[in-house]
This record gives sequence, structure tokens and C-alpha cells, in this order.
Amino acid sequence: MDAASAAKRIERFIKRKVRQAGAKGAVVGLSGGLDSAVVASLCLRALGPDNVLLLIMPSQVSHHHDVEDARALAGQLRVHKRVIPIDRILSAFMENLTHDRTTMGNLTARIRMCLLYYHANHVNYLVVGTGNKSEISIGYFTKYGDGGCDLLPIGDLYKTQVRQLARYLKVPKNIIKKEPSAGLWEGQTDEKELGITYKRLDAVLEGKASSKRVGKMVQASKHKRKPPEVFKL
Repeated sequence: MDAASAAKRIERFIKRKVRQAGAKGAVVGLSGGLDSAVVASLCLRALGPDNVLLLIMPSQVSHHHDVEDARALAGQLRVHKRVIPIDRILSAFMENLTHDRTTMGNLTARIRMCLLYYHANHVNYLVVGTGNKSEISIGYFTKYGDGGCDLLPIGDLYKTQVRQLARYLKVPKNIIKKEPSAGLWEGQTDEKELGITYKRLDAVLEGKASSKRVGKMVQASKHKRKPPEVFKL
């Protein structure tokens, strides 16, 4: 991949989508991880620092290093940011609900989506998603959670390509080298949960390797990649 060319094309895409929507800028959820760091950097380059808002939304299971990295990156990019701890919101839901680790993780992602749209609506911005092609292809995202957004600038880039783009954009090395994690529960990492490395996953998705398990994940998650099906009378 030509990272410089890809960055310019994505920046034009972001700028065009914001303009077409009659919006003023972009809101991005900044986790301290690779994908959101790349998307935040691209939005800055496309729209300028006065038209980007970064939301850092830690929960009690968020690793403090991730929060510190998110704060540091926002400072480096010199864009507007807000830090909104979500533990009290989660607690309000949990008072009358039973839950397991997965449902709690999905609820966490959906709360963050609600906060992103609240702020986007308030200032007439678009919510810019941070999903990549590897995760979208196998449904590794929360429907109406981190999958809820107005556009996906890196949605056609595999995780390995996102890392390549991050190096071009000069994303801090500690973020690039960090073990990917959605941060939805204590000790969670993407590759541990998926049972496959991103390098191997990308090879399978590109047709350079085979995996029945990945094939089943792609098939089972089709509904996540489509709008709700309308019954035709």
C-alpha cells in the first residue's frame, strides 16, 4: 500500500462527506489504541484542528495507559477533546439488569456511541467511526455500538495496513506497538478473544491462507454489515 496516497484519498473522502452532509466537522471516540489514533490524525489533516472533537470515554476496566495515551495524542494533535468517564452511566443501567461479560461489553460500546452522537448533534458534526476491514469482515464490533457511525475512513484497510498508515502519519510508536484491545473487560485483547493474530486473519481475508473458522465468522456476521432488512409486501 502507498500510505501517502491512501492518506490523501481518505482525507478527501472525509472532507467530502462532511461537506455533503452540511456538517461542520467530526467527532471521534479516542481510545488510546491504533485505529482511533489513525482516524483522529486523518480527521485533523482533512478538517483542521478547530473542526475535530475527540471524546475519551474511559470505564473502570480501561487501562490507565490507554487513557494517558489518548490524552497525550489529543494534546499532540492540538484538537478539542473531552474526557467523559462512563462508570456512572453503566451503573445506572446495571441497577436493574443482569449481565455477563459480553452483554456488559456491548452495552459499554453502545453507551459510547450515544455520547458520540449527543456531541455530534450538539455541534452539527458527523460521527467518524474507527472500524477497520479486518474487524468489519468478521463482525468483530458491536452492532449499534462502535459500528454506529456516519462514515468509516479506514473501513477498507486491513489491520496490518492501518499500522502501516499509522507509521506514515507519525502516530506515537507506543500506540503502534500496543497489543490491540477493545478495552471492554479486564485483561481483554483482540487476538486472544478472536483466537487468531491479525497478521494471520488478514492473510485469510485476502485469500492468501484458509481458515474454516474465519469463514464461519464472516458468514455469521453478515447481518452486522447490512441495514435492517425491510419486508416487501
